[in-house]
Formats: sequence, structure tokens, C-alpha cells
Amino acid sequence: MKLKEINRTAIQSWSPAQQHPIYLATGTSAQQLDASFSTNASLEFFELDLTEPSLDMKSCGSLSSSHRYHKLVWGPYGMDSDGHPSGVLIAGGENGNVILYDPAKIMAGETDVIIAESEKHTGPVRALDVNPFQNNLFASGGNESEIYIWDMNNFGSPMTPGPKTQPLEDIGCVSWNRQVQHILASASPSGRASVWDLRKNDLIIKVSDHSNRMHCSGLAWNPEVATQLVLSSEDDRMPVIQMWDLRFATSPFKILENHTRGVLSIDWSLADPELLLSCGKDNRILCWNPNTAEVLYELPTSSQWCFDIQWCPRNPAVLSAASFDGHIDIYSIMGGTNQAQSQRHADQISNSFGNMDPFGTGQTLPPLQLPQTAAPPLTVNPLKKPPKWIRRPVGASFAFGGKLVSLENTKQQPPSHVVHVSQVVTETAFLQRSDRLQATLSAGSFVGFCQEKIDVAENEFEKTLWSFLKANFESDVRSKYLELLGYNKEDLALKVNVDGLITQALLTGDFEGAVELCLHDNRMADSIILITKLISAVVMKDWHDILKTCDLQNWKEALAAVMTYAQPEEFSTLCDLLGGRLEAAQDAHLRAQACLSYICAGNVEKLVSCWTTAQDAHCPLSLQDLVEKVVVLRRAVEQTQRSGPAAIGILLAEKMSQYANLLASQGSLSTAITYLPDDAGQVRDTPGRGLDVSQYPPAAGGGPVYQPLQYSSSSSSAPPPAEPPGFLSQYTQPTSPVYPGHPPLSQCPSSSPPSHPPFLPSSSSSFSFSAPPSSGASFQHGGPGSPVSYMPPPPPVGFSGPQNGWNDPPALNRTSKKKVSRYTPPTPITAPIMAPLGAAQQGPSGAPQPLQSIPAEKIMKKPIPEEHLVLKSTFEGLIQKCLAVATDPQTKRKLDDANKRLEALYDKLREQTLSPAIVGGLHSIARSVESRSYAEGLNIHTHIVSSSNFSETSAFMPVLKVVLTQANKLGV
Repeated sequence: MKLKEINRTAIQSWSPAQQHPIYLATGTSAQQLDASFSTNASLEFFELDLTEPSLDMKSCGSLSSSHRYHKLVWGPYGMDSDGHPSGVLIAGGENGNVILYDPAKIMAGETDVIIAESEKHTGPVRALDVNPFQNNLFASGGNESEIYIWDMNNFGSPMTPGPKTQPLEDIGCVSWNRQVQHILASASPSGRASVWDLRKNDLIIKVSDHSNRMHCSGLAWNPEVATQLVLSSEDDRMPVIQMWDLRFATSPFKILENHTRGVLSIDWSLADPELLLSCGKDNRILCWNPNTAEVLYELPTSSQWCFDIQWCPRNPAVLSAASFDGHIDIYSIMGGTNQAQSQRHADQISNSFGNMDPFGTGQTLPPLQLPQTAAPPLTVNPLKKPPKWIRRPVGASFAFGGKLVSLENTKQQPPSHVVHVSQVVTETAFLQRSDRLQATLSAGSFVGFCQEKIDVAENEFEKTLWSFLKANFESDVRSKYLELLGYNKEDLALKVNVDGLITQALLTGDFEGAVELCLHDNRMADSIILITKLISAVVMKDWHDILKTCDLQNWKEALAAVMTYAQPEEFSTLCDLLGGRLEAAQDAHLRAQACLSYICAGNVEKLVSCWTTAQDAHCPLSLQDLVEKVVVLRRAVEQTQRSGPAAIGILLAEKMSQYANLLASQGSLSTAITYLPDDAGQVRDTPGRGLDVSQYPPAAGGGPVYQPLQYSSSSSSAPPPAEPPGFLSQYTQPTSPVYPGHPPLSQCPSSSPPSHPPFLPSSSSSFSFSAPPSSGASFQHGGPGSPVSYMPPPPPVGFSGPQNGWNDPPALNRTSKKKVSRYTPPTPITAPIMAPLGAAQQGPSGAPQPLQSIPAEKIMKKPIPEEHLVLKSTFEGLIQKCLAVATDPQTKRKLDDANKRLEALYDKLREQTLSPAIVGGLHSIARSVESRSYAEGLNIHTHIVSSSNFSETSAFMPVLKVVLTQANKLGV
């Protein structure tokens, strides 16, 4: 679109690319007259200011001249040495003169502006060009095949490129090669072009189209391909642009045809070799892609011919066109509108009247307003392709996984479009340690890995911490812990301090040694006190109070005592208790020691929290330290408890996600995936990963499908009896066995087969017995969760041997397998049990009376251990919350039923018959309930069920799943 306009009948030349601001030099054109028929001539300089919205260009200087010009070329000679700060303007006159002007002096208003002048040519000088490699050299062409090479350092002695071409003719164009500095081309109106080699001072090739005589009006070299040039034809009969390659100079290899009349001027863009300008007698200015012969852009022009067109060297989107109607127009090929031009015309009309009062009314004329119905401004589309100068020469972008994507627009022809993808690694040490950890996980060599960490530990605490982790993979873990704390039975004999010996003997469980030391030191009272304290602490198992009240400075002694005396099922809880106190201490040293307690407890989440507080886990290597400890501890817990992967807490999941992201950013994607924690929004099918059971109905999620109200016993080949009519309970209970010669038993303390224990209601008012196993059994009193027990047959009538009380330990009575072969299967009960509690059931006619049921009020249940009370309170509280918001009667019935049937879990907690892995998993579920992470709780539930014995969990885990599912659905 048009940017600026100069009302001059003149030829033109842009200032060099090094010049700022941009200037346009104009000289009065030879053999042209304006409407005033003036014979005056001048040189003028205009500044291109694109910030100014008007079309006018500011005149910066002018010089009256006695010469008219055929050609102007502005070169950068002298700009680098400040000899000529604006370069040198070379003018070719109509009388064979070549004049060198100093533009800086002209614009400064000085008079001594001519640097040098020569009249060596014998005719008008129509061709000029400055060497792009040596800006002190330029070529000129005149009549009679005259071509001179000028050196501005020695202007008086020009040279010729070689002998004159024959026949003698005018030189219309000269152009230096853009790739090879000693190659020069010239062209004459006859259509012949000559290529000169200045090193040989000779003509090397002639180019002409013998099949078509063309009148050559323009010549230009390809800016990138040294052997290619274009020639334009001024002949209306052949308005073409021929593209030649000197390697195949017999004929043009491409012809650009779109002009309808002769082409007057061409110019090849130095900024983009795919842009070639041409103007012709058909009043059109076209922008070509010479490689495809496609017209990319057509400029809107006036109705007059344009005889000279040039690209701006500094601003590659700008061009100038000189026309025969006395205008030089400045255009942009990037598109725009003609709004500025329309406003300019309106202002000219308004200004032609001035601001006077033509009608004597005392009021000046208002500014002319364009009519609202005027045609909308013409919008010109930009180029069909982006020009090279706005294309990125190079580009780079980081992609996921530490990939660097880069591109480079090469100068080769045709251009190659290649994208390079490379891996960027910035944390080399981090990746090496991660690879070492992965190798350890694959090989299972955790002892060696821990020993390596011990050997390279930078401080004593780090060494101790890795020693504790290593102890998890060795035999007799607690003894190793004691040794690391500084307590060893074998070393006691080597010590002399009696007080210290007594203390350490107690801490290592050497009761006899402690008492002997007291007696040996004649400390009788101490020995009695020791025994009393041992009874209090060991027998009464009162370690919680000791850990809550002990001096934290003696944390080692407290931890050693726990390791010596604590039961396996409470060991982790006690270590957590001590670790919590240490972590809350004011002393930073004590806070750090909490990590050791959490390692002993196998509590990964607490270890992560404690370590994160003490260390800067944002550094990659610090995060690697944490992950190494976490991975080793988790594997140790899995091995010692023989359970599946433990559930991941929120903090650990966050750290694992950070670690996975860091691995991914370094390109280790496969390793990063293995560290991604299970998410409630993710469904994973990779080994070792659980499914998000919250997205599926109950009994789905990858684990066994449970039907809580239907059980079949595998201990007997006989099918289970049908449920008797009128049976009011929802719980399926096995029928009572009938021993040979004895009446059937009913309403006795419940026990269950080893593989499928039934659910029991919370009320203990009704019990039943199931058949004994084929291997025999001994009676052991206990509620649900106690070792499998069976009632022995009642003694025969008249038996007078000693009778055991109902709460007395029974005598061990094992039967050999040979006697089992004489065992007669029990006769099932075929009638419903309708008698009230405590009433005797009548057996078959003539049979002895059945055993009387045990009164319910005499059955005393053990209390639930204090550390497990949180499970009962949490699960019962969750059920109450669900009942408070549930509106569906069926849902309420399910929740009431679940509340009763969870008594089976509480009974097992009382008897402490659950494995540590299951107990730990139940506590994890309780923590997820407290944080309302029911989906996480369901995932933990799936882990427990899939990794434990079915007979151990079937009494309560399906019920717990129902509760969690309902809580998740109700959103309590």
C-alpha cells in the first residue's frame, strides 16, 4: 500500500542499508520535461518517516545542478571511516559525466559537495552499480560498449573489464554478482548480456535468446545463487522476464509471463531471494516469486507508466516507484488501506479555499468533511507468503521430556525444512543417581546400596540414618537397631560402670543380668525395685505412658526399651509416638532424630514430612536423597510385613510427582512413570498399580468380587443347608453339628471355619457352632478373630472326671488322624431355631438333653487396645455421618447392617489376631476417612484384600467397602 508520495519528475536512489534515518535521493531526469517545460535540474534528499501519517516526505536538502541525470546510485563508501558519514552519491549524467556527491554536505547546506567528477564516457551514462564486497569500486556503462571500473580511492584512472564487445552498442545495465566479487554482468538494449571476469580482465560468456529478439531493459543477479540472473524485455511483443543459469546458458530455464506490455524495470530483493519486482507499460507493478514464476503481490498504481522501481535496502518491506506522471510513490508490500491517501485529497480541496471568508459573513469555512456515503477504503491484501525477513532464521522451543526442538532456515536451494529434536540434560549427577537407584530396585541389592550410602555419607547423622535403613534387610532387625543405638549384650561384660550396666541390661532385655548386677553390687532394694518396674512396664505393657513422659534427651534409651519389650503389633505405633515427640521438640538435633524413629516404625509418610522440614527438597539432588530413602524404606516394609505396596499419602504423592516431573524433564520418561503415584482420577493397568475403584460399582476394581451375604464352606463336601423358613436374621450362619450319640448343639459361642468366617451381629445374644475340621480341634475360648476353635462333644452320661470352668483354659486334647477315619458326619438341623435364649432344645425322641447355652451376661469381652480404638471411633463415626444425610431407606438399612457387622473386626482387634500388615492398612484407611479421601481408602482396601488371607479379612472387609462406597457417594 502507498505510504508516501513525492511530486517530482526524477530518478531516484535509496540511502545505503547502514544509513539511518532512511533517505531517498532524487535527481532531475534527463530527456523528460514536466508540465512547466522547465530546464532547471537539481538533486534533492527526502527523509522517510513512517511515524508521520501524512503522505508528504520531509525535504532534508537540495542542490541546484547544471546536469540532468540518467542514473543515481548511493554507496556506503567512507561511512565506516567518517570521511563521508552518509556515504557517496554517484550520478550518471547525459553528457558522459560521472559525478561523486557528498550527501551529508548537501543536507547540511554546504556548497563544496562534489567529491570528484569525470567525463571519460562518450555519451550518456545510463548504467551504474557499486560492488557489494568492495564499496570503493563501482562500474559504469555508456555508449559504444564502454564499461569502466572506478576506484574511488584513485578516481582518475578507471579500468575496463576487457575488450569492447562487438558490434558496438549502448550499455543499458551493469550489475555486480552478489556471491562472487570479481564477476560483473552488462546488458544492452539489443537483448545480449555479457559476463566479465575482472581477475582475467576478459569476457567469459555471452547470454542471448537467439529464438526471440528482446529489447533488454533490466538485469539483476540472484542474491543467493551465483550462476543465475534475470533479464527483462521492454518489447511489447515480448513482455517477459527471462531467468538464466550460466551453467545452461543456451536458453532461459524459466520465463516469467504476466505483464501485457513491455517491462521497464526490475529489482531483485536482497532480503528475500523469492521476491522480484517488475514494472511495465501496462501500468502494473508486480512482485514475483522467481522460483515458481508466481505473482505474489500486485501494487495499486496510477494510470501512468512506472519507469524505475527499487527496494529500500534498510527496510525490506518498502519500495519506491518513479512514474512518468511526475510522482515518486513509496509503497509497502505488507498491505494496508488507502485511508491516508483519501484524507490527503480532502485536505488539498479544503486548503485550496484557505480559511478566508469568501461570502463576507464573518465566519471562516469549516474543514471539509468527507460524505458518509463515500466508498469504503480500499484494502490491499499483503503477500501470499511471508517474506523471509519476518521468518525466523533460527528457532528453538523446549518440549515435554527435556526435548529441545530447533529449526534453521538454511540458504541452500531449494531450502530444506528440517526440524531437529535433541535431548537436553542439565542434571547429570541427578540422572546418574536415579539410574543407580533403578538398578538397585531391579537387582534387589538393597544391602549393598545402603552400604554405599554409608561409605559416602557426608555427616554422622546421614551415616546413622542409612545404617538404620540397612538394618531392615538383615536378620534380627531389632537387635541391629539396638546395636546402632549403642546397646549390645555382649559388650556389657567389658564395661565397669554398674549403673550404666544395669540400665543397658534392662534395655537389652537381660533381666537376669540386671538383677545379678544389683545383687553383686549389694543393691538388694534396687533389685526388688527393678523387678517391680519390670512387672509394671513389661507385664502391664505400659509403654505409652513411658514414651509420653520420658525426657527427650534420653530418646535412645526409650527407643531401645521399645525395641526390647514392645509387642510386634504395637511396635510401629510406639515408634511413631516417640518420633512425633522428637519432631515437635525445640531442639533441631532432636527433630532430626525423629527420622530414625519413623524408619523403625516403617512410617514412610512421617519420614517424608520430617525430612522435608529439615532439608531443602527443592534441589534435585536433595529430592533424590529423599526418594532413595523412601524407596528403600518402602521396600523394607514390604519385605518385613510380607505385604503389597503400602498406600501413598498426600505429601509423599506430592514429592513423588515432583520427582517424576524432574525425571521427565531430563528425558527419563520410562523411569518417571514408575514413580507416578496412583491418583483418584487415573485408572492404571500396569503391574503393581491399583485401579480407581471409585469409578466402578461395588465389587469392581480389580480385586475379588465379594458377596457379603452368601458364603459356602469348603471344609465339607456336602452342600450347605438351605436357610430355614422364618429365619429373621440377614446373616448366614452355619448350622450346629450333631455328634454321634449326642444331641445337636445350639446357641453356643460362635466360631467359624478357617476359610470363610461368617459375619456376626454386634449383639452377642445368639451364637452357633460349625463343624470341626477333619484334623481334630481343641477348645479355645474367644470371640471372633481368635484362633479357630470348636466345642468338644459333651462327656457321656456318668462321666465323673474333673470339669473345667467356663473360663478355665481347656486341657489340650488332640486326636490322631487314624481316629478321624471313624468320625461320622453330623446330622444337620432341619428345623428352625425358634426357642428363646437359654431354653433347652429338645432332641430326637430318646436322645439325651442338649447342652445348655451359656448365658450372654457371663461372656466378658476384652477391651480393644488403645492404639486401635481410633479404628472403631472412625468407622462408627463415618457410619453415623452417612446415616445423618442418607434419605433412601435401603441405604439406611445397609448402613445399620454394616454397623452391626463391623463387630467382627472389633472382636479381632480385641484378640489381636490380625497381621500387622492388615492392621497397618486399616489405620491407613482410617486416616483417609479423616481426610475424606474415600477413593484413596478404597484403593488401600483393594491392596489389603488382594494381598492377605481371605479367611482373615472376609468377615469385615466387604462391609468396610460398602461403608466407604456409601460415604464417597453421599459426600460426607
